[in-house]
Amino acid sequence: MTQSTPATGKAPAGTGQEASVPVPAAAGGGPISHAIFRLARLHRMLAGQLLRRIGLHPGQELVMMHLWELGAQRQTDLVRLMDSDAATMTRTVQRLEQAGFVRRRPSPTDKRASLIEPTAASHALRREVEQSWSQLEDLVTAGLTAEERTAALHTLERLEQNLVQTAADPTGADAER
Repeated sequence: MTQSTPATGKAPAGTGQEASVPVPAAAGGGPISHAIFRLARLHRMLAGQLLRRIGLHPGQELVMMHLWELGAQRQTDLVRLMDSDAATMTRTVQRLEQAGFVRRRPSPTDKRASLIEPTAASHALRREVEQSWSQLEDLVTAGLTAEERTAALHTLERLEQNLVQTAADPTGADAER
């Protein structure tokens, strides 16, 4: 991925690559945040293209991965697992249900709750989801050595930890300013 300078929209000297989107001057104080935004947008777009071929939208495959791995789950548990909100999860489950990939059944332990479980049709889809994710990984990491992949994953994990800590204690972010 390239990083551009606010003034020119070009990558830093020596990289020989043009930035996909110039960094606006207003984002000059956050070049890493801007790069994460661009990367996430492109990643989601490519994921969407790959998943659309198998009848899914980005995010739905993650719900299915949890269901395949853990079995039937309450919707509230899926919200927690996915760090989602209830409304988004409701829409996601409804769409997966309409597509025939999940079904609801009453919870045997809680009369008020229902369990979301993967269908046989979704199990047939699992291999295609795994292949799509492998293809996406290959696209994202093309040209990187094994060491560069490991370093990139470590850096992304550190960035995520920083944000998780800030989200857990939002007052801490203001104290550092």
